[in-house]
Amino acid sequence: MTREDADLSKELEIPAIVDVPEDLEDLALGDDYALNPEYVDLVIDAADRGDDDRLRELVGALRSEDVADLMGFLTSDYREQVIPQLDSETLGEVLSELDTNLREEVLEGVPSLTLARALEEMDSDDAVDLVEDLEDDKREQVLAALDKTDRDAIESALKYDDETAGRLMQREVLAAPSFWTVGQTIDHVRSAGDDLPELFFDIYVVDPAYKPTGAVPISRLLRAQRAQPLAEIMEPVTEIDVTMDQEEVAYIFDKYHLISAPVTDPGGRLVGQITVDDIVGVIQEESEEDILALAGVSDAGRDATIWGIARSRLPWLAVNTVTAAVAASVIGAFQAEIAKLVTLAILMPIVASLGGNAGAQALAVAVRALASRELNASNAARIVWRELGVGVINGLALAVIMSVAVFIFFRDPMLCLTIALALIFNLFIASMAGILVPLTLDRLGRDPAVSSSVFVTFLTDFMGFLSFLWLAALILL
Repeated sequence: MTREDADLSKELEIPAIVDVPEDLEDLALGDDYALNPEYVDLVIDAADRGDDDRLRELVGALRSEDVADLMGFLTSDYREQVIPQLDSETLGEVLSELDTNLREEVLEGVPSLTLARALEEMDSDDAVDLVEDLEDDKREQVLAALDKTDRDAIESALKYDDETAGRLMQREVLAAPSFWTVGQTIDHVRSAGDDLPELFFDIYVVDPAYKPTGAVPISRLLRAQRAQPLAEIMEPVTEIDVTMDQEEVAYIFDKYHLISAPVTDPGGRLVGQITVDDIVGVIQEESEEDILALAGVSDAGRDATIWGIARSRLPWLAVNTVTAAVAASVIGAFQAEIAKLVTLAILMPIVASLGGNAGAQALAVAVRALASRELNASNAARIVWRELGVGVINGLALAVIMSVAVFIFFRDPMLCLTIALALIFNLFIASMAGILVPLTLDRLGRDPAVSSSVFVTFLTDFMGFLSFLWLAALILL
């Protein structure tokens, strides 16, 4: 800061900005852009000493995304000391980057007026997402503190269902009539200033009814001659209905490689836009949900409690207890045969385990294919036959390997034949279950990622025990 700037700051009673040392920036982030533990310790130490100036300096070394990451490493007491050190713009950006569970906790400790000022600095889509997480009484206080334009925009967006394009979109959008020239459009962009969206990639061309008829990418606009009408350089647009599910929106963006898309109401009028940065978050969110659902668990954030995690996982474990008991009942039905040949008790878990792994492989492929729309009624039969063929081939290969191993240890050719046939049969069943169970659940309108693994595991265990023990009773005893 120059001497003149310092004098001016003193005259206007504006605190001088503290320059962040270069080595502090290097200390904060590692080569992989993850926060270094040493930096987190510095923040905790400054908070313990109540050194607000040092906290501002440390937090000032980070981008808002990294500050959001920092919040996850701090306890609630330390977060309460860091939040007041953020200006309104940074606070809004940090809140928009926080995980949902963590953000709800942070929002409880931020004054309503502070939140309102932060909302005014945010894009409308991020602001709506934040307001949605507020308790009803605090939401009313925050909305009341906003100016009418921002309040009306947020309340209008909240009328749309959760996880739809209406909630995902930002209402700030740049539109122009088709008769405008490139020069008029560029002049408008330059003069509009703060009234424009903070981030935009396309200028949407609209008719007199404000319905989008095309779009002009900024890159094409800047290369065109000033006298050219927008109608001559515009491209077709892929419109997103305001009620469309966000997963459908993500699929469209991925399929057509979109950077942005206009959002229209039921009458076809332009009401907002969705940009690729919003879709990245949706894709990540949906992927995480599917991965966790396959394991029968919910997201356990860094601040999740032991009781909360246990309660979320217990229901599916209870279901697994029932299915495991049913599968184990097969063993009870063959206990006389097992008593005659104890070797069966050693080998039958191997058959069930290999079947379970094969089923999990087929299940993962099927759930991913369903989520990405690569598997539907038109190619379901071909995919099912393919997985069944894979099951037979893998079953034959494992049958040979296990037969050799069993012969080395037990020197019993008939036992080798028994486990070989059981493996071929169980891997065939596992592949069939892994593909048909999620297909059936999807056809019934259920999420195949949520409950498929329970049914597949049950079928592979049940059929693994049954096939091996039944064949043993038939061949060996």
